[in-house]
Amino acid sequence: MKICVISDLHFKYTSPNADDMENSRIVLEFLDQARGKYDLLVLNGDIFDLWYDWKYCIIKQFFPLLVKLYELSRSGCRIVQISGNHDFWFGDFLPEYLKVELVDEAFCLESDGKKIHICHGDTHTVNDFRYKLFRRVIRLPLTKLIFGFLHPDIALGVGSKMSRSSRARKDTAGTRKRKNQGLEGYARALIVHGKADYVVMGHSHEPLLKEIDGGFYVNSGDWVSHHSYVEIISGTIKLKQYNDNGDTE
Repeated sequence: MKICVISDLHFKYTSPNADDMENSRIVLEFLDQARGKYDLLVLNGDIFDLWYDWKYCIIKQFFPLLVKLYELSRSGCRIVQISGNHDFWFGDFLPEYLKVELVDEAFCLESDGKKIHICHGDTHTVNDFRYKLFRRVIRLPLTKLIFGFLHPDIALGVGSKMSRSSRARKDTAGTRKRKNQGLEGYARALIVHGKADYVVMGHSHEPLLKEIDGGFYVNSGDWVSHHSYVEIISGTIKLKQYNDNGDTE
């Protein structure tokens, strides 16, 4: 099986700057080239800077990305979307119109004799009580219901402030350290106890491939700064970087 895992695109919906627009162009180009190349594409969280399934509308800035995913799905590529800490309010739009499978926490599969565990990773940071409390509140059905009552323009303005606040917290050395310790510790436990051969996560925005007790923990990085992704073909896992001149490992 040929598998690709990408995460942390943070596709923007408000006031994209020149860097955001260039990153979007690169993402769309990559997805064009992925058509016919992979059997499975895993979108491992924070693909969208925010997502909400309103009953009658979608966010127009996401249309180019949604078209590429639709084309991939139509070409026969299976697509799985895992919830991140920015995109989790999914409804029926992606499954119904794009045939994308939704997974809330972790997606596990076995391919070519390898047990693979894929999750975004935001729940596996350590000593981050504030975020975990926020995560629990923001995912309450009542919170989602209240957000849905807002006009989309107002709701997305609120969401934009939440996203900026989240990114500001992530930029501190302390939060980066807690993230990396937690992610690697979680991966190590799965590998050491024989529950996975490969553990793939995102969230940290820092590409990493590390061998652990005969298995591998791989962080797919992001498409904000690194344009990195994970590729698993015939049981071999690689961390790769996409650029206009071709992929590098």
